[in-house]
Amino acid sequence: MMRMTETVKQLLIINIIFYIGSNYVGDMAYQLFSLYYPENHSFRLWQPLTSMFMHAPVYGQGSSAGIMHIVFNMFALVSFGSALEHYWGAKKFIFFYISCGLGAALLHTGFNYFEYHQALEALQNAHASTTDIASILKEGKYSSGLGEQVPLSTIEQLYFSFNGTSLGASGAIYGLLTAFAFMFPMAELGIMFIPIPIKAKYFVPGLLAVDLFLGFKGSSLFGSGGTGIAHFAHVGGAITGFLMMWYWKKNSFNKNRWN
Repeated sequence: MMRMTETVKQLLIINIIFYIGSNYVGDMAYQLFSLYYPENHSFRLWQPLTSMFMHAPVYGQGSSAGIMHIVFNMFALVSFGSALEHYWGAKKFIFFYISCGLGAALLHTGFNYFEYHQALEALQNAHASTTDIASILKEGKYSSGLGEQVPLSTIEQLYFSFNGTSLGASGAIYGLLTAFAFMFPMAELGIMFIPIPIKAKYFVPGLLAVDLFLGFKGSSLFGSGGTGIAHFAHVGGAITGFLMMWYWKKNSFNKNRWN
């Protein structure tokens, strides 16, 4: 493995500080720094940036998954980020990383907007009252009469798209993966559960295809219920990374023009 570069080391430290601090402070930190839907009263302008340094908590149900969330993201940051910073330099690397994280937040929010208004329109077409809709958004409660007219999945879609939060470095990490595949397409990557290495040019598109499938399907690769994973944030980070790599290649950007 390539030696950890300086900016990657700083990002790693910041993520760990956020992780330990948010677990110590508790819900208040997650409410302030996770990404909320923009129409939610808990949304803050800084959340698209701060959410990429937050990770699932260790307390409560699924605590082991919370630990693995940051472990996998930081392992990928060190593995792929160090290689990219080595070739680009610190300024270009950090610009790319933050841009991919913001691109991930943008696509995730855009998809949430679509789901929210799709569900809202369905409820309005079913003549749900303003009080019913407000009750769903605030508490997730609805009248039995409304439940007979509208599928439960639509009510849940309205509630979770409005109240759900997004957090994690995964969007930015997917941008790094895309850039790595762009620069080193023949590099062979080892994947857990698959005994043979896969070239980066096949691995990254395959990973994105799985994310798109699961995002539209609304289920998990390893479970039968919802994932709790922001699949479209992953896709948004990857698309942002690809567009930036394409633009830089087209305009012949190089490390010397950033330092």
